[in-house]
Amino acid sequence: MITQAQYDTLMKEHQKLGVVRHAALKANMHRETATRYLRRRVGPTEQQQQRAPRTYRTRPDALAKVWPEVLRYLEEAPELAREATALLTHLITTKPELTAGVSLRTLQERLQGWRAKHGPPREVFFPQVREPAESVQFDWFNANELGVTIAGQAFSHLLGHTVFPYSNWEWVLPCQSESSLSLRSGLQAALWVIGGVPGKLQMDHSSTATHTLRRDSGEREFNADYLAFCRHLHLEPCSINVARPNENGDVEGAHGHLKRRLKNHLLLRGSRDFADEAAYVRFLAAVCTAANALRAAKVATERGQLRPLPAQRYPESECRAVRVSSFSTVRVRNCSYSVPARLIGFTVHAHVSEREVVICHEREEVARFPRALGQQARIDFRHIITWLARKPGAFRRYVHREELFPSLLYRQAYDRLRALQEHTADARYLQLLLLAAETESAKLAGALGELLRTAEPPLANTLRQRLQSAQPPTSVAPFIPDLAAYDQLIPALEVSA
Repeated sequence: MITQAQYDTLMKEHQKLGVVRHAALKANMHRETATRYLRRRVGPTEQQQQRAPRTYRTRPDALAKVWPEVLRYLEEAPELAREATALLTHLITTKPELTAGVSLRTLQERLQGWRAKHGPPREVFFPQVREPAESVQFDWFNANELGVTIAGQAFSHLLGHTVFPYSNWEWVLPCQSESSLSLRSGLQAALWVIGGVPGKLQMDHSSTATHTLRRDSGEREFNADYLAFCRHLHLEPCSINVARPNENGDVEGAHGHLKRRLKNHLLLRGSRDFADEAAYVRFLAAVCTAANALRAAKVATERGQLRPLPAQRYPESECRAVRVSSFSTVRVRNCSYSVPARLIGFTVHAHVSEREVVICHEREEVARFPRALGQQARIDFRHIITWLARKPGAFRRYVHREELFPSLLYRQAYDRLRALQEHTADARYLQLLLLAAETESAKLAGALGELLRTAEPPLANTLRQRLQSAQPPTSVAPFIPDLAAYDQLIPALEVSA
């Protein structure tokens, strides 16, 4: 059968010249076929409409024997209608005599027809009318499946995802957890890039970054930090209903699209490793910028109706006053951080951001650590080594003992000392840490590495002697040219001139 386009060309060309052969050639069909259609003056579309529905089969039904068995399974478990591969595999294994000649595609088509007639109703989605600058949605998603590494080390992180529902403009920023600090940094980074503030901030109902659970009633309400943050940005806080992520559908749906886009760009980049986190942030910004360029018209409309940004950002860190315990540590967000032992009993201020914790006493910085993950402790051995060296018996069962191995070299040194003499290993290792606290770390690490490559035990006295006997680099006297020698060339230059 010819197509409707061929028929239209045939009739048009025949009307021009009245020559059947020429019209058939133009319509790319045989002359006899063209003659038949010219005589009938009925196109293929009209023929199909005039033809009575076919009530007979043109080939035997391959599912005739097995279909009653399939129906029995579907009556017991209607969800099997979406598992054609598993169903066919089971039938081939249990009843091979009924499945001869049955193809997977044939079974899939028959199951699709059964679902349309007898299947359960599917969820209905209702598209919403979006107004420009009306709201912004924010949510986190796990980005570990991207396989990103920083300087060769696996980078475990979330991505704080901001989406404007009207234009689908989006922005992401890596973060460690679903916290109020990551919300502040992630959302404000997006607002300062797009250049304005919408009317509402919509988030889910379960995040501890935004809600507080009331123990007496079990109800959730916005916490004070979140409300203060929204007041600063002049945003109206709102949340979706519990267990209804579809109500935050714009950002939830954008998660999958963004993941796929990032995976593709990582493949095109040829490497998932970045020199530092700043390089990874620039990569994310470039991907989002390219995606937002495809929505330029709606983005321009939305930008034009956004309210101005506040004069300055809401603080993306928080300050907490904490008391230094007798362990020479402070507890910040359920994690322990060490401080110099001289501050035991004093109150210090911990400035907590998404990435690090800075501890100050009377406005003077006394310690700085990367933000701890979970309840992992951050212990700087220099803060406690003087007292621990006086009490070597405390090292073996010290709660934070693993934090007292600054690098793999020190762990290897401790294992070497234990292999040589178990009962003196702890005291000898603490003397090694005491030397490390007094020495430049790079020099000591180099000397310790050389010592471990030999059979000599890694003792503090041995390392101290090696460091003292190391020859300082030879100083080279600066070259001072004699300018009088150049004066002798001046007469010769004048003669040649």
